[in-house]
Amino acid sequence: MLAALGLLAATVLADVLGRAAGWGALGSGPRNSDRVALTFDDGPSPRTPELLTILERHDARATFFVTAPACETAPGLLQTLLNSRHQIEAHGRWHRHALLLTPWQEWAQIGWHPRAGQAGPLLYRPPYGGHSPLTRPLTWLAGRQIALWDVEGRDWTNADAPTLGQQALARVRPGSVVLLHDGPAVTPELLTLLLGGLEERGLQAVTLAELPMRRIGLRQGLKRVWASYGG
Repeated sequence: MLAALGLLAATVLADVLGRAAGWGALGSGPRNSDRVALTFDDGPSPRTPELLTILERHDARATFFVTAPACETAPGLLQTLLNSRHQIEAHGRWHRHALLLTPWQEWAQIGWHPRAGQAGPLLYRPPYGGHSPLTRPLTWLAGRQIALWDVEGRDWTNADAPTLGQQALARVRPGSVVLLHDGPAVTPELLTLLLGGLEERGLQAVTLAELPMRRIGLRQGLKRVWASYGG
């Protein structure tokens, strides 16, 4: 009984510290800059070309965290992303929370990357930001770096684009990393509103490498926990 409770506590703690606090992962960039990073999870999708067109219209760059199933379904769109000026990183072999993966599945999840074999640091964004007790050790062994975010576009909800855009822009600060999704019908309009709002504030949309991201320390981690659970 005690062993089971201990395992449960370790599992919950791993997710809270890894996802909510984010200690040790890559988070927002310098707050004294004029840069913000827009990121898109779950692609590529039939919506990808539209998103690329909007980004090009605003001379903006972004980072796409792609999944293996989506890449296998649309290899042409993956190649389009790889040939673009945007940054392409990994969102996993499966879009599954880490706690729903066996240890060997999570190793395969973290090890997959659309640019595997290329030089330079490779980023991994866990689906839902979820962590198991093994996520950080396996990420380290695989030579990956976990990349999180500090602002959610919430384009997976039923809210309309103006509402989502207003809410997101109210939370955006210089150096912010904004989480969006490649696929929802609302995302193109939301992206247009976000880019317009950033331009009005003199902020430039760049890739995570250009931001650049910084590791989440103790103080920033505590602020993230408060924002997640304390309001």
